[in-house]
Parts: sequence; C-alpha cells; structure tokens
Amino acid sequence: MAETEMHRQYNGIKEQYPDSILFFRLGDFYETFNEDAQIVHQELGLTLTHRAMGKDREMKIPMAGLPYHALDRYLPKLIERGYKVAICEQMTKPGAKLVRREVIRVVTPGTVLEDEMLVSKRNNFLAAVILEDRGAGLAYTDISTGEFFCTQLNETSHEEVLSAVKTELARITPAEMLIPERPHRRNLRPETLFGAEEEDFLAPYKALLAVGENENRSLTPLESGHWNIDQAGRTLKEHFEVGSLDPFGCGALPLAVRAAGAIVSYLKETQKSALARLNPLVTYSTQKYMALDTQTRRNLELSESRRSGSRKTSLFGILDQTHTAMGGRMLHRWLNQPLLDLNRIMARQEALAAFYGDTRLREGVRALLKEVDDVERFGARAASQAASPREMLGLRQTLELIPAFQAAFAEAIPAVQGVFQSLLARLHTCQDLVTLLAQAIPDEPPGKKWTRGAIRDGYSAELDRLRKIAATGETWVEDFKRREVARTGISSLKVAFNSVFGYYIEVTSSNLAKIPPDYVRKQTIANGERFITPELKDMETQILNAQERIEELEQDLFKSVLSNVAATIPQLMEVANALAHLDVFAALAQVALNNNYCRPTLNESKALTIRGGRHPVVEQANPELIFVPNDACLSSDGEQILVITGPNMAGKSVYLRQVAVIVLMAQIGSYVPAERAEIGLVDRIFTRVGAQDDIATGQSTFMVEMVETSFILSHATPRSLVILDEVGRGTSTYDGLAIAQAVVEYLHNNPKCGAKTLFATHYHELIELATVLPRVRNFNMAVREEGGRVIFMRKVLPGGADRSYGIHVAQLAGLPRPVIRRSEELLEILERGKTSPEGQLTPGAARNGRSQGRNGLPSPSAQLNLFPATPTSVVTATLDAPALPLLTPEAEHPALAALRALKVMELSPLEAINKLYELQQKARQESD
Repeated sequence: MAETEMHRQYNGIKEQYPDSILFFRLGDFYETFNEDAQIVHQELGLTLTHRAMGKDREMKIPMAGLPYHALDRYLPKLIERGYKVAICEQMTKPGAKLVRREVIRVVTPGTVLEDEMLVSKRNNFLAAVILEDRGAGLAYTDISTGEFFCTQLNETSHEEVLSAVKTELARITPAEMLIPERPHRRNLRPETLFGAEEEDFLAPYKALLAVGENENRSLTPLESGHWNIDQAGRTLKEHFEVGSLDPFGCGALPLAVRAAGAIVSYLKETQKSALARLNPLVTYSTQKYMALDTQTRRNLELSESRRSGSRKTSLFGILDQTHTAMGGRMLHRWLNQPLLDLNRIMARQEALAAFYGDTRLREGVRALLKEVDDVERFGARAASQAASPREMLGLRQTLELIPAFQAAFAEAIPAVQGVFQSLLARLHTCQDLVTLLAQAIPDEPPGKKWTRGAIRDGYSAELDRLRKIAATGETWVEDFKRREVARTGISSLKVAFNSVFGYYIEVTSSNLAKIPPDYVRKQTIANGERFITPELKDMETQILNAQERIEELEQDLFKSVLSNVAATIPQLMEVANALAHLDVFAALAQVALNNNYCRPTLNESKALTIRGGRHPVVEQANPELIFVPNDACLSSDGEQILVITGPNMAGKSVYLRQVAVIVLMAQIGSYVPAERAEIGLVDRIFTRVGAQDDIATGQSTFMVEMVETSFILSHATPRSLVILDEVGRGTSTYDGLAIAQAVVEYLHNNPKCGAKTLFATHYHELIELATVLPRVRNFNMAVREEGGRVIFMRKVLPGGADRSYGIHVAQLAGLPRPVIRRSEELLEILERGKTSPEGQLTPGAARNGRSQGRNGLPSPSAQLNLFPATPTSVVTATLDAPALPLLTPEAEHPALAALRALKVMELSPLEAINKLYELQQKARQESD
C-alpha cells in the first residue's frame, strides 16, 4: 500500500516510541492507529473506526480518537493500568504543507504531572537502580516537585545488597523504576546471583518490586549506555552546568552517579521540559536514618491500615493535621525516614516546642497555612508550561501571605524567633513575581490551561484592542441585522454564522423578490436562500481574525508568564520548603496538645524507658473507651528481653506495637503518647507480627514467618528494637516451642545481636527462661475472673501467665455452643495430667498437657495424638499426653423417635391433637 505523507510521518514517529501509545494530534483530536487504537478502544471504550491511509482506499487501518480537551479525563486511566503514552502535538499551523508534529512528552507512571493522577500529600517518585556484586546505586526524583536524590549502598554480599535496596524502595515506594536493559558482564562474575543470562540478570531487579507497597510498580529497562559511568557523569555535569560532581557529594560514588545520570537521560527522552524543574541533586547516606523494612512499615501501619487500607487509621492519619499538601508530603517522608542524628532530632523538637508553648503563634500560623496552595507543584508545572491560570492565581495569593507569616514571628519572643530564623530566611516575598501575576492573571481565571480568559484586561494593549474588536463585532452584527430589516422590509430576515460559510443573511422563499441588488447568493436551502454582502464579509474577516489572534496572543502571553515563574523556581522551592516545615511543626504541636503527648528525652544510651505509654492510633479508634496506659523498660545491658504472656485479646500486640511506634515518633522529632519517655537512639526497628502467606512465591505462612525471623536475627544490633509476636505458632506445638526458645536464646547470647526485644507468646513454658538467662524478664497481661466472666485489664504486670483463655475468646467470637462445651471437656481432661506409660508429668507440664525437657521446657519429641485409630476406639496419648475419650453420638430421644415415625397425612385433626399431647407428656417425663 502506497503511504500518504501523513502516514509516513506517523510511522516515523511511532518507530521512535514503540513501547508507548502514540496520541497523534489531528486538528481538535488525538488519534491512535493500529494496535494503539485497539488498546484505547478496549481500555477507554472509545469508538473503533477504520481509515484509509494510502492510495488503495480498500486498505484501511483501525483508528480511535478523543477530543484534545478530554485528554485529562482519559490519560489517567491508561497510566493507572500501566501504559505509557506519547503526546504528539502539531508544531506548525495547518496549511498547504504537511503540519510538523513532534512528541513533546511521554507520560509514564513515574512522570505524571496532572493533578488528577497525583495524591496531594504523597510524592510520586521515579527511581533508578543499578545493582553490582557488592553494591548498588539508587536515585529517585519527583518531577511534580523537583526533588532529586541519590545514594550508594555498599554491602558485603549479594543478599545484603538486595536487602538494603529493598529497604530503601519500601520507603520510597516509586511509581516507576528504571533498570539497565542488559547486564554489564565485565562487572559481574557468571556464577553470581546476577548471572550471565539476561533473564538471570533481570531476576533480582524484578524481585525488588515484589515487596510491600512496591508491588506491581512499573519496571522500565533503559538502554545500557545511559548507565555507563562516563556518560552518566557527563549527563549530570551538562545538566547542572558544573565541572565536577563533588559539590553534590557524589563525586566518589560511581554507582550513585550512574543511577542519577540514568534518570536525567530518561527525562531528556520522555520529558523535555522536566529537566528545567529538577532541584540540585542531593546525595544522602542511609546510615543517617533508621532503616525500616517492608514488614515493619506494614506491621506498624505507618501509612495505611493493614486490614482496611485506610490512611485515616494509620499513624500518618493520626499525626497528619497539616493544612498544606507540601506539609503532608514532608510529614509522610519523616515518618518513613526517622533520624539517627541526635542534633537534628533536637532541632525539630525545639521548633515543635515553640509552637506547643505559644498558642497565639501556633493558631496564627495555622490560620495562614489554610490559605496556602501547593507552591512546590505549581512551580514545577509552570516550569513545564503545564500550569493553569487558576494555579498561578493560587501561587500569587500564597506569596502575598509571606509578609503575614513574617509579622506573626516578629511578635514572638526572641527565643522563638531564633528557633525559626533559618526557615524565615527562606520565606522570600518574590515581589516582582507577585506584581507580574497580579497584573497578568485575572481574579477569576479559568481552571484549565489555554482556555480563553487567562490574561487580565489591561495587561496587553494589543490583546485589549483585539478583544474590543471581537466584542464590538458581536454588537455590529445585531446593528447590521436591524438596518437590513429596515432597508429590505423583510421582517423575518436573519443574520447567522456557521463554520463553513461564516456570516450570512438568510431570506425565506416568499421574500426573495425583496432582496437588494448588492446581495450575493451563497446557498439555497429548503425554504429560502442565503446571501452575503461585501460589508458583512469585511466585518466577518475582522471578527474572525480578532478571535483567532486573541487565542494565539493569550497563549503567548500566558506562556511568557509561566516562563517568568520558572525563572524563580529556586526561590519558590525555598519558600515551599519553609512553609512545609512550619506546617509540620505546627501540626505535630497541635496533635501533641490535643492528645496529651509529652516531649521525649533522647540520648545515645542503649536503654529506653516509657511511663504511661499509649498507642496513638488505637486510643483514637474508639474515643468512648478508656485506653489503659502501660510502662516499658528495656536495656541492652539489663532488661533486654521481655517475655510477655497472657490471653488472646488482652492487648499484647497493641503493647508491643505502641512501644515501637513511640520510639519511631520520638526519632522524627515528634512528641509521644506517654507521661514520660527517655529513649536511647534506635538504629532499626524490626517486627514479626501476624500470620500471612506468600501465594505468589509458594511460601506457606510458617515459611514467611521463618524468613522474616531469620532476617531479624541476621540484622539486629544492640541498638535495635525487636518486636516478636507468637514466633513458632505456625507449626506443631513442640517444633514451634523449640524454635521460640532458640530464638530467645540467640537474641540473648549472641554478642553481635543483643537487641532490645519484646517477645509475646502463648508458650507459657518460656517463662522458665528468666531463671537461666539473666537479661530475660517475664511480664503478663492482667486478667480478672468474676462470676465465670473473664475481664481483660489491658495492663502489663511483672510475672508470667499460666492460662490463655482461648476457649473464652472462642466463645466471644461466636463458636457454636456444642463446640465450646466439647472444648471445655477436652481441656479438663488435658489439665488433669494423667500418667502415661513413659512416666509421670510434672505439675507445670500437667497443667499444660506437655512433658518437660531441659529448663522445665517440654521435650520436643512429645506429641499429642488426638485422633482415634478406629471409629469406635478411645483416643490414646503417646508418651506423656493424657487420653481423650471420643465424643460419641447420644441415643435419640423417645419423643423424637415417636414423632419421626408418625404418618402425619393419615391423621385426622382430632387424632393429631391427641398425638401431640402424648408426645409432649413423654418429652416432659424423659426430661424429669
């Protein structure tokens, strides 16, 4: 098929973007063709048609299109479903020659700017990762805010490399991740984890995304040349216009440079305007922040609830009383990256304390923050020519508030002013920009870009002149009609407009004899004729030219305004950063006041003491219930491991997590829910909580539990805090008990570990460990029994528990009454501790139905056999377990047997009444 010029143009552009859906601009529509058309038809429900693209009119290709102004409605749906979309615009006006077209942007999950696709209080990161044998480079950016970071991770093994990168990705949660297209074999040994085959090489990269919140994120291979250290370095230097990368702190970090350079190269290819809004590269070290693995983030519910997925019932939901999107994003970053630098923590505490103690300042600043718009994202969108007039109005109104912020702090005491001095220095008034925006943008601008009305009257003399012509033209048409009606005597004469003929005069057939000689016939219609006059045509030219020119001039003027905004990006980002800090400090102070939090004391010790600690989320979940506070004292050198026993639903899990959450809150600089807290800096928090499997990798619940426990034991240090809840419960009783004891012993005895540990368990036998391990302490959840009822006191007390009250909890859960009764019978038999052929049970073991091993723990070989050999046999126990009788079916009640034998349909009404009376009497007799 012979191609048309436009077809060749389309194919040439499509070849450059084979992995993207190409939105090809044709007039007022974005058209898609071939496979792209099939995709948008299926995903968006757009009508699929066919169009001839060559001289052979029989050869047609699929096409589907959407109006250009509907892009914002359809684009998010494709991006959310993992597609990439190349936006191809017309760069010249339609005319005799083929319109020049060019892809101005490729929209991918990690490069979205549209407000509809962004969460206001969450970053949308694009990450790049390069893995080597014993190191990794990681860089990430949010092009909607301009933030740009990189780091290098150096570890001792491949497994440690992957673990470190997974931890960082769990924090960042990128929407899209760039990886090398193929391995750099010169840097890798064939026998390594990364392998010589391409699939083997990609495997660890793919594994990085199958973790927590990173699951199902977009993975984008990038041509290997972009990852070359020389090319990556040149790319960064050219972009930032520097001769060395040392000022960014990454000059001696080749893997970090390679990852950062890959990001810039990718943005050059896909986001030609994005580079203008990238902030200077920030190099950071993970050693300065508390590491939180995926399981810990999930178990502590930092960002969302594990069960409902709701952000309101997460730690972020409780602490987030920020008024600005910038503050919300900063608070989210802080929660996911607690500090290890005591001075930085103290500086944050000082700022929070200033707001906490000055009600007037706090309320005044928070009132101003309510009026603040998203300076960060508005500035970034302006730099890419993607901002709307309404966003520019919001930017102006925010900048006009800066003097009010400065005045609020000017009234504070000198000590408070000193705390915020560095932040106030970043609150630039940007007066020239404010003046420009006030002159250019109207007070009620349109919400979409390139919409008429973006520029204020009086800003441009030429635009005012054209607008006057357009407005006068409409009045002139009405005057012209009145004059023509009077001149011709045709009262039904009409003057109208359409896009084909422009302005015309319409006269009905019955009045054609009255038309003047200067009327020029233009079209015959069913009931009359349409005419034009030289005067009408001349005015039409003026009106249409004015309207077209107005649209062009307004776009040019608005683009110029956006360019001026882009020129002030460095100042705007400083303003945004300062406002975000003020918002977070004021919000955390407000939360502390509302919820009665205290200022924790932090130090470099290996101990932590919490008096009257509470769980910040649980206590807010049901305000009508009184939350019972609890203490916690832990030290790597003293009370290192607390073994916590007690019944289900008594509050063990809440207690464990509240200690971890209080530590985390303290190390972001926040006040904490406690009466008093003294905390030695914790380098990592580990949690092993709950039961879950991993169907995708074929791992059982117990296997997942063991993998997570193994990770903790391999990485915990004397400065770590470990939370273990029911380790070993996923397997048989004695296997699990043996594992649980061994884990406690390892945490206690291994000098490289020695982590402060809260160990909740139903294995009451573990309380014996406190008699042989000097840094183990027993605690239990208090329970009170009254009149056969069990009351959970929610209080943690010294000493071990001897019962779990599991049957009571089962009854509360609604198990059928026969099941509860039978459970109580079996428990009573087990607790009698009958003698087995192998020997006598000790009292402690008899109570729990288990034999004793060393340290008073059950022998791992002892197993209960609760299943009979034949349907009629009695359950017997091997070794030391007491025998359990079978639950045999009871004989049928005589009254029920008689009722079952009745032939109801053969009875008369009177016989039926008599028979019913007899059965009732028989039932009463049997009951007595």
